[in-house]
Amino acid sequence: MTTHMRQEINEIPTAVSRLLDRQGPSLRAAGQALKATDPAFLVTIARGSSDHACHFLKYAVEQYAGRAVASIGPSLASIYGKSLRLNGAAAIAVSQSGKSPDIVAMTKSARDAGAVTIALTNTLPSPLSDAADHAIDIQAGPELAVAATKSYVSSIVAGLAILGEWTDDVDLARAVSDLPDTLNQALSLDWSPLQAALEGADSLYMLGRGPALAIASEAALKFKETSEIHAEAYSSAEVLHGPVALVGRKFPVVGFASRDAATASTIATLDDLARKGAAAFVTGDGADAASQLPAVRTGHPLTDALALIIPFYGFVEAFSRSRGFNPDAPAALKKVTETH
Repeated sequence: MTTHMRQEINEIPTAVSRLLDRQGPSLRAAGQALKATDPAFLVTIARGSSDHACHFLKYAVEQYAGRAVASIGPSLASIYGKSLRLNGAAAIAVSQSGKSPDIVAMTKSARDAGAVTIALTNTLPSPLSDAADHAIDIQAGPELAVAATKSYVSSIVAGLAILGEWTDDVDLARAVSDLPDTLNQALSLDWSPLQAALEGADSLYMLGRGPALAIASEAALKFKETSEIHAEAYSSAEVLHGPVALVGRKFPVVGFASRDAATASTIATLDDLARKGAAAFVTGDGADAASQLPAVRTGHPLTDALALIIPFYGFVEAFSRSRGFNPDAPAALKKVTETH
């Protein structure tokens, strides 16, 4: 049986192509608005996989636009009734459904407080798109599996396209435009060697730094959602400050390295854990002791990091089924979660 999740993973390159083809004017307008405003800082508003997309964009904006980015708890507006001084700032809100009351309330609050607001959503029109100055339809199409995949990727692609426009980054813009082809290549990568390492395991770590840490966070969530296995994401530097104490012999650890300045240190950490007996895997080139997982080259460190999630999604969908679960309908979860 082909699950909805597997079908939607396969649709990611097409969804990204559709986004870039159909939303070009809206993406350019949002980027130009940031250029005109020249925000002193940015805030993000999201939950779940959408928050992991924002985490990715945080590292992207901080590295390539030189602006600090902070995540705002949506409950600040919806539960606590508070507002922030955001004049001179920009806000990015991400929501697949575009209607979670707390995300909408915080976006309205940010706009009222003077921030230029950008909504990335798979649903237009929606309360979230109405609350923002600029609304981008991420064009992921219907997503039936509870676990988000193509909407996560398309949200990040939209953010990267806006960043490229804002900063006039020709290399980033080119890599983003090539993503439909490079992500299609990533669909064929085989991460099945992880399967044996996870047999009998009830917990694992996912490691990364910079944008790859956001990928690790998304991967950890997908293990929990689809396979009922405990997974935690850590910086490959931060894991050494305490959490490494739990890493015993054959403890599974997956490192996401994306050919950027953090690659060498991430690989070194995974190699060290492998030498101590952990079942360590890493995506970067040049590991001595950790097992290597394949990754595509996209022509830019940011899109290299994003592409890492594609073979992982394929693996975790198959892993979920191998454990007797239905990845389309995880227990105790529903597709749209509306929090206040």
